[in-house]
Amino acid sequence: MPYLLAPNDPSGSFPDPSEAMRDPDGLLAVGGDLSNGRLINAYRHGIFPWYSEGDPILWWSPDPRTVLIPSDLHCSRSLRKLLRRRAFAVTMDRDFPAVIRACAGPRPGSQGTWLLPEMISAYCGLHVHGIAHSIEVWQDGHLVGGLYGVAIGGAFFGESMFSRVDNASKVALVHLCEHLIRHKVELIDCQVLTSHLQRMGAELMPRERFLARLHALRDRPSPIGHWDDGQLHYPGCSDACSGACSDERVCAD
Repeated sequence: MPYLLAPNDPSGSFPDPSEAMRDPDGLLAVGGDLSNGRLINAYRHGIFPWYSEGDPILWWSPDPRTVLIPSDLHCSRSLRKLLRRRAFAVTMDRDFPAVIRACAGPRPGSQGTWLLPEMISAYCGLHVHGIAHSIEVWQDGHLVGGLYGVAIGGAFFGESMFSRVDNASKVALVHLCEHLIRHKVELIDCQVLTSHLQRMGAELMPRERFLARLHALRDRPSPIGHWDDGQLHYPGCSDACSGACSDERVCAD
């Protein structure tokens, strides 16, 4: 059975993720709250909230875990050509609330959303404190894609992404990886594997190995504070790649 967390006690500890259930995979705890302290503590231990309307707060640590190494991002030829055309402009932390609301919108073939109003409010609170961040993708002045997540030390926990036009979320991921490489952030937690993430280079990692890697990364200095530098960016070939790129990597030919 999952562990029961006391409400309104963000100092309460989580159980060891190794105690998570196998069915459903990774369910570890129930209850608690979505305070800044509770969320930060959860992410530092490889745990994240995910639940639907009408459910209590559910906390997860699945095995295996889907991860993406920023320098290993795969970029198809067609995407590289798109990046070279500068069809999209990208900003960071320019409009976090708009990104998370867009991520909460309905998806084709699904009903409802896991991003309930209290979840949106909680992550906006983390953003105010410079812990949650957004990448915005613009086309002709309109927000057409993006993603958001949580930065803890040398790890970034990707929460959700959206696209209103083809490839917009891919462009957001390319820029995120370039930014993380520059700041020596070595791991993106993608939580659950999808075909989209797999094509971009995500892979499965056993939970024990993931947690060991997180333990080594979580106390490193990270780019704390808002990432908005007032610039429009055009992802493509970043100097941060430092020769690690090949025909199927982030950099263009």
